[in-house]
Amino acid sequence: MREITELREILKPGASKKIVITTHHKPDADALGSSLGLYNFFKAYGITNVTVLSPTDYGAFLHWMPGNNSVINYEEKTTLGEKLVAEADYIFCLDFNALKRIHKLGELVRVSKAKKVMIDHHLEPEGFEDYRLWTTKASSTCELVYTFIHLWNGDKLVDKDIASCIYAGIMTDTASFKHDSTTPNTHRIAADLIEKGVDSSKIHSLIYDSYSIERMKFIGYALYEKMEYLPEYKTALITINSEEIKRFGVITGDTEGLVNYGLSIADAELAVLIIDRTVRVKMSFRSKNGFPANEFARKHFNGGGHFHAAGGESEDSLEEVIKKFKQVLPEFKQYLQ
Repeated sequence: MREITELREILKPGASKKIVITTHHKPDADALGSSLGLYNFFKAYGITNVTVLSPTDYGAFLHWMPGNNSVINYEEKTTLGEKLVAEADYIFCLDFNALKRIHKLGELVRVSKAKKVMIDHHLEPEGFEDYRLWTTKASSTCELVYTFIHLWNGDKLVDKDIASCIYAGIMTDTASFKHDSTTPNTHRIAADLIEKGVDSSKIHSLIYDSYSIERMKFIGYALYEKMEYLPEYKTALITINSEEIKRFGVITGDTEGLVNYGLSIADAELAVLIIDRTVRVKMSFRSKNGFPANEFARKHFNGGGHFHAAGGESEDSLEEVIKKFKQVLPEFKQYLQ
């Protein structure tokens, strides 16, 4: 593993190296914000041959981010995506640390001749990268991109566009600065970004106040009809089947944040969202206090993530996944007192 600061001597202004920036499947604000924040920084720095390649589409509530129109969706432009990865000199992997998180792009990146650069804050990196900027102590990958820019002495190049992308990721991954991952340094960075021109109120509104009527109805339905509370385990469980996805016309981004509602219950320690995505069943876990969401996801549902925020998946039926979840939950009851 090489120091990421070595790249300053290689990727200088005017460098002809081809750079691809990619992030995880179905990017959230931290994933896209870090990718576009880094993309816009490289452009300002004088490195022009840079492309953001997303494995999939993402929610429309993120389309406001500066540089969004330049993002290439691999699912829509597979041949171009394959070409970009094959010809890249450097591939920056943001907000993920295992290649399975970028699905079909994973093996392409693995066999690419390009040097891999990982910038991430999740637990247990796979180790595919040549360079890394990684710590679980960062609130978000956007916070680490800010650190990366600082290491490159590029602070003066951070304009409103770059700052807005980075701020969006920090704000959302900390749940508006309420998670315990929020540190004094996180607040200092946020303050600096606001001084660079970020309109914090506007960004909050663009992300959280842009629901469609259909999405509002779906959330209401999910909470009223589909949320089950298990008081003996202080757990809120929401399950959504494929027919309900079709009924409400749920699109990418519509389920973002739905799992968090369960933790608003006064004594809830764990909130779970299980959705039948047809190809596989997806799971989201959010917890309070001592419940290790990442360990639970990793042990039982082929997943992982942060201590209090994790995900998993299964190729079993929705009914089988729900049954298994309820069967294994007692193993962790010690954390749900």
